[in-house]
Amino acid sequence: MSPTALLASFAVVALAEMGDKTQLIAFMLASRYRRPWVVMLGILLATTLNHALAASAGALLAAWAPERVLAWILAAGFLAFGVWALAPDAAEEPAERRRWGPLVATTVIFFFAEMGDKTQLATAALGARYAAPLAVTVGTTCGMLAADALAVFAGARLSERVPMRAVRRIAAALFFLFGAGAIVRALGWA
Repeated sequence: MSPTALLASFAVVALAEMGDKTQLIAFMLASRYRRPWVVMLGILLATTLNHALAASAGALLAAWAPERVLAWILAAGFLAFGVWALAPDAAEEPAERRRWGPLVATTVIFFFAEMGDKTQLATAALGARYAAPLAVTVGTTCGMLAADALAVFAGARLSERVPMRAVRRIAAALFFLFGAGAIVRALGWA
């Protein structure tokens, strides 16, 4: 495994993830579920799969779908996350659903949120640059986990002190803002 590819991939993605939408998603999921280790496991699963695909064949996605189509898909996703963030948690859920809900939700949400994201595109570029998909996947996944761990554990802590309703409203507002920005880009206005 190439140490240069591994370290470069870690650094690029850890820095790129700071303040990124998926870091906000990590914060929101940790606040909602209050199970930080389960959320981190979901992030690990989603990121490993997503970045392995990106490092191996990331350029294929850009060639397959026009940029405008990707922008509309991204806008729809942000708006859906905004609506989801506003939805209150169910008071009573079956034990089985509670146990698997956070893991499955985090894995699916993170996998799709990373599609077309700057960290996925960076992973594809790093895979092409170093021709070492395994080293790039390990490096980018570790970089993503390092950056998102800050959001996950802060989100879990903050949810103990700040009313969940306020967290949901702030997260929803940010997602709606990201969605509006994606619509502006999809329309070609930016």
